[in-house]
Amino acid sequence: MERKEFRDLASPAEARAAIDSLSLEGGLERVSLEDARGRVLAARLDAELDVPGFDRASLDGYALRARDTFGADEADPASLDLVGEIHAGEEPNVELETGQAAEISTGAVMPDGADAMVPVERTDFDDENGDVLIRTSVAPGDNVMFAGADVAAGERALGPGTQITPRDIGLLSALGVDELPVRAPPKVGIVSTGDELVRPGEDVDSARGEIYDVNSYTIAAGVEDAGGEAVLYPHAGDDQDEMERVLREAADECDLVLSSGSTSASAVDVIYRVIEEQGELLLHGVSVKPGKPMLVGRLDRSAYVGLPGYPVSAMMVFRTFVAPAIREAAGVPEPRAATVAGTMAREERYGEGRLRLMPVGLVTDADGETLVYPVDKGSGATTSLAEADGVVEVGPETDYLEEGESVTVKLFSADVRSPTLLGLGEDDPTVNRLLDSLANPRYLSVGTRPAVRRFRNGVPDVAVVAGPLERDLEADELGRWEREWGLVVQAGNPHDLEGLEDLVDRDLRFVNRTTDSGLRSSLEAALAALADDRGVDATELRESIDGFDLGLRAHESPARTVIAGDADVAIGLRATADHLDLGFVLVDAQPVRVLANPDRTAKAGVRELEAALADLNREDLQDV
Repeated sequence: MERKEFRDLASPAEARAAIDSLSLEGGLERVSLEDARGRVLAARLDAELDVPGFDRASLDGYALRARDTFGADEADPASLDLVGEIHAGEEPNVELETGQAAEISTGAVMPDGADAMVPVERTDFDDENGDVLIRTSVAPGDNVMFAGADVAAGERALGPGTQITPRDIGLLSALGVDELPVRAPPKVGIVSTGDELVRPGEDVDSARGEIYDVNSYTIAAGVEDAGGEAVLYPHAGDDQDEMERVLREAADECDLVLSSGSTSASAVDVIYRVIEEQGELLLHGVSVKPGKPMLVGRLDRSAYVGLPGYPVSAMMVFRTFVAPAIREAAGVPEPRAATVAGTMAREERYGEGRLRLMPVGLVTDADGETLVYPVDKGSGATTSLAEADGVVEVGPETDYLEEGESVTVKLFSADVRSPTLLGLGEDDPTVNRLLDSLANPRYLSVGTRPAVRRFRNGVPDVAVVAGPLERDLEADELGRWEREWGLVVQAGNPHDLEGLEDLVDRDLRFVNRTTDSGLRSSLEAALAALADDRGVDATELRESIDGFDLGLRAHESPARTVIAGDADVAIGLRATADHLDLGFVLVDAQPVRVLANPDRTAKAGVRELEAALADLNREDLQDV
């Protein structure tokens, strides 16, 4: 054979570009929940049920009607008739009426007629008449976790590209998910070349220059660490026909073929000739040391990379150029340290005198510095951990952490990455579409009002706000759309509702959104306008609506209450009604705006979101 000299050496950037041009993806597959840890979600998973699926007591105490406690205090307790007891895991056998209470255990189902509960430590028992004395007043909803308060049916649970961790397994278990779509790991065929190679465990003849095959096993381990599936093939000798046969077998069965050895320009190193003649050679030789004799190309439908034969060179090239491409195809993030130093994004007060393990999330500011913010939705909320990156230990002597104070975050796993974008705001179907198109976003659907508060504190990159705002925000608007909102009813509108007046004037069971929601704000504004027309106080109209004060958190939750027959009408979106095949009575259209922190507009994740917003058009939004 003729000796063939290297072509002009490619730069490292050109080598990366050549590998990036190859398709390494392994496709999609479905796996059981028990096999899902470490896998990468291929599509968004929305909650198919409320978690919890029932209204439950948050503490041991007494279930009751909140209005029966109004005015009660230590000096003048309210006396209620004790009519039963309810334990966790059993169906309530009582229905409360005015002046009655039932003993209830933590996690037990709230009985019909009750809208709040009082913890046992704020009560006494009257031995003479068997009444319970309530030494505090409570409001509707106090000490109750309502159905869907943790995760609401129809809410975005996990987005595509999420690498499933133990905390995500907990969330999916709570949702009853037993199987999920994931990316199939790229299958990587590994072929070591050279007549001198011997498998470990076999005898080696040093007199003939034989050596043990190191590369096959070290590269296979690297492939697995990067998220791929390694497949070892028999050694290929230095004969071109034999090398072609083994490489073609690997190419038929794998997404990527990695060979080691036979990539230099000597007369016996023939692998580049196989690729050049039987496939497509994109690159031969890179200006890097070690690792100059590197090949990049295609063989049949498989991607191909040829690594140098020396183990150190092979692994250096693999780690620098190939492993990142496998991780990208597998959706596996780059490895990182198990702890991260950052500064508090806002002040966090604490003064209970105990060690606190504070779940936190990470976000980068305009300068790329790590900011740390608390993530805490209560001890009963699975999503507190699903939305966090790690834990900050707060010592018992610490009363508060100042904004800008340095902290160390213990990551949940070494592969945690800060999100490319942190957003807060409305739970909205269009927002879900936008998030699906982003690389690694984190979005907390906290509602408009909390999003505005946190936005003013400088924590999120963007806020998604709907409806009227109490005052203007210092922000850059990235985009906006309108959503039609109104009254969601059973299909066919059996109660013949025509507008908001029917909700006020007729005896209908209503389901509202929480006070954090932009929909709730728009409803209150519409009722205020109706009150002005009628010359009455808006409070009077609100009080005339059965169920106005008890709201649910996510945009589909009220509508699903209508489906269940537990309400006649709910506040909601036209898109939600269409999605759930329900009736809809239009009240108004509501603007939804995406507002960016002015200091973060140059951040890559914010620019990516802005581009995604630009791709949306009004017709698409009407179909969401």
